[in-house]
Amino acid sequence: MSTPQDDNEISAVTAAQVTRIADHGIYASPTELDPAAVNLAQALVATLRGRTERPLLTPELQQLTEQVRARAEIDLPRIAVDGDVSLSAFTIRLHGDEPRPVVIVPAGWTPLGWTIFAYAYLQLARRGYHVLAYTPRGIGQTFRLPGGGYHDAFFTSGGTIDVAGPLDWADGSAVIDYAQQHLAPSRIAFLGESYGSGISQLVAAHDPAARVDAVVALSTWGDLATSLYDNGTRHLKAVEALVALTGGPEERKFDPATRQLLADFRAGRNLDDVVRWGSERAPASYADRTNARGVPTFLSNTWHETLFPVNQVVEHFERLTVPKHLNLWIGDHAAPEGAGLTVPFSGPNPPVEEAFAWLDHHVLGASNGVPEWPVVNSQVMFTYETRTDPETGKTVITEPAVREPHGSWAEVTTSTERWYLTSVGSDSRDGGLSAEEETGWKREFTAGRITDATAVDALVTTGQAEWRGDPKTYPTGKFDRQHLAVWTSAPLQAGANGTGRRVRGVPELTLTVRSTAESTTLVAYLFDVGPDDTARIITHEPLTLEDLTPGQDRTATWRLQGAGYDVAAGHRLMLVVNSKDQLYSDALTDAGADSSTTTIVSPDGGAAHLTLPLG
Repeated sequence: MSTPQDDNEISAVTAAQVTRIADHGIYASPTELDPAAVNLAQALVATLRGRTERPLLTPELQQLTEQVRARAEIDLPRIAVDGDVSLSAFTIRLHGDEPRPVVIVPAGWTPLGWTIFAYAYLQLARRGYHVLAYTPRGIGQTFRLPGGGYHDAFFTSGGTIDVAGPLDWADGSAVIDYAQQHLAPSRIAFLGESYGSGISQLVAAHDPAARVDAVVALSTWGDLATSLYDNGTRHLKAVEALVALTGGPEERKFDPATRQLLADFRAGRNLDDVVRWGSERAPASYADRTNARGVPTFLSNTWHETLFPVNQVVEHFERLTVPKHLNLWIGDHAAPEGAGLTVPFSGPNPPVEEAFAWLDHHVLGASNGVPEWPVVNSQVMFTYETRTDPETGKTVITEPAVREPHGSWAEVTTSTERWYLTSVGSDSRDGGLSAEEETGWKREFTAGRITDATAVDALVTTGQAEWRGDPKTYPTGKFDRQHLAVWTSAPLQAGANGTGRRVRGVPELTLTVRSTAESTTLVAYLFDVGPDDTARIITHEPLTLEDLTPGQDRTATWRLQGAGYDVAAGHRLMLVVNSKDQLYSDALTDAGADSSTTTIVSPDGGAAHLTLPLG
């Protein structure tokens, strides 16, 4: 983004812009908001502030703003929280003396701060809530001035980013104080997306007076430590994208201690400190507090989440004993709910509608069936029906993906089966996957190269395409067997339910590996391969092994990320293992080496195998 626009220089919002956001989400890239989403947010806020000389909104949005302005007072206060730090905020106070609840919305990790979801605040107000949105400390656009110094946009908050740490918890309580003083709410809920979702959970767990009555956490995390660093592997691309999306230069946005921690993370040193820092910022670390307070908690995440992978959210969810609900969706970070919080939809938008229904029941007191909801509701990947629009060439979803309700996460997996890795598969270049154990074989590849077997083309945007009906396809013939190893099953026979396999839950892989290096990274991918040898990804997960003795075996077992996926009859399962993915750190790069040889073996008494969860 360049510089803040004058209110009267904002472009008028067009129907095409609204459609674009609805179709493509709010991100143009992992580190850039879509200009259409930026313009819409600026136009909404300018209109609400009464700072426009001409109409900027579509008729539907103009009508909504007029409805809210007619029944509410709108303000843009700054809330003093700590010393000379103040937070940019936005409030909608509905008229009348009737006690009403407030929904407090900490902004996500975005350079637009609270402004990006202005449409959602209007919708909440129309449902009967006071609204208080704010930008967490340090977040928001900050510009270098030509003569030196900086300029902050009006929606930017003071201070430096605490990354959902104790300062952010205290800020959340100060925001509640402000809400009680100026809005006199009957009840208090927190709703957040991404960064705001973690802060919402943490404030609910730590507010000294336990004043939070319900939480909605969208595209959220349970454990920040394992989101950033797990299985000995750093999630470098995710951190790189987040640092680039703060809205200003790193040296301005983070204090010296946090900059040192980021430097250590990038360099792969002092990682115990990184884990402690992330664990302090993990809602999962305080599940007992949330449980003791009984805070009804709504969580939402995606199967192919690249910022906050799904397993750590599920594990946190399982620790909660409060009234709770978990939605799992197709796609990646913010794809399901981002557009629904930003623009009007012509049809149903369950990710946002269900979040609002949760609040309606738990803080408005609506009798809307929420207590009878399934505890877990999961989309099954790519079970939507689509067509191609002949005029635009775009994929259009004609039937939504199947959703499966469950009374608990434990019910998602009803059985498991073991697939053994074998020496020879249907393709003579590859190994096989079989129900019969086989030992005594080995397969080797040269480590250190990116291959066509990758988790995503790009953070967020690959998952946005999945969400709208265009999952990434992989021509498996392009997988370079010099730099990876492949094991493929025979075509799957149809089961009683008509599918080849119903993958439901968390797969687990056991391999014995030896390397010519003292450390190695293995990235495992599980694919669904069609008759034309084109694949779609089911799940993946990296593992880094250190302190190896070159030439000696090391057996390792690790869990891949959870999945809900139907493999069609006649398709094959394909397991691929390579050494490098753009998302992650890898052992050879860390060691300053170009290559080594990785050998996968299946020794007697330790047959290599994949445990597949079924439902």
